[in-house]
Amino acid sequence: MKDKEEFFLCEAVRNKIRFEEIFHNDRPVHIEIGCGRGEFIVEIALLEPDRNFLGLELKHKRIVTMLKKLDMEKHSNVRLMKVKVDEEFLKMIESGSVERIYIFHPDPWPKRKHFKNRLIQNGFLVSLFKILQDEGEVLVTTDHEEYMKWIVKHFRDNDRFTSFYPEGFSREPFDGHIETHFEQKLKKKGYPPYYMRFIKR
Repeated sequence: MKDKEEFFLCEAVRNKIRFEEIFHNDRPVHIEIGCGRGEFIVEIALLEPDRNFLGLELKHKRIVTMLKKLDMEKHSNVRLMKVKVDEEFLKMIESGSVERIYIFHPDPWPKRKHFKNRLIQNGFLVSLFKILQDEGEVLVTTDHEEYMKWIVKHFRDNDRFTSFYPEGFSREPFDGHIETHFEQKLKKKGYPPYYMRFIKR
């Protein structure tokens, strides 16, 4: 496990994150914010070997779980970072350096008094816009209807993005979408996700 940590786990930095130094190449970079058990990033990296994938996850146990699933030869295009993702952290990423961002099932914080804790806020979207390249994308899923409406509204109110879906969401998965354990569990309980896709103008 120690070798895997040294290979996959990047130390959170206080200076600019330079992807060429992390991945040792100049391939397009995709970021997953909140990786859960890692099902998505582990699989997508195999399907798209010509792209680099950076997984950002705060919980140590989830990092350990992902490390167990990664192979140093098969997943040479994956790196992980244990970090809380917020506006301040996103300032560490160079402007226009990210092709796509994945945010799958962020915590909905359903009580009104906790809305301030939700990841999707106006300032956060401004930060996402800055790090995305032209026509870069943000893919979001949630099973929580009210949070879906919140997310769609915030992206629509921000003139930096346009929705791929006319209604702001779809009930059909993205092309090539990889289901996580959490998503499969929710579907069995009768809570299929809302799929949202926003493109930088």
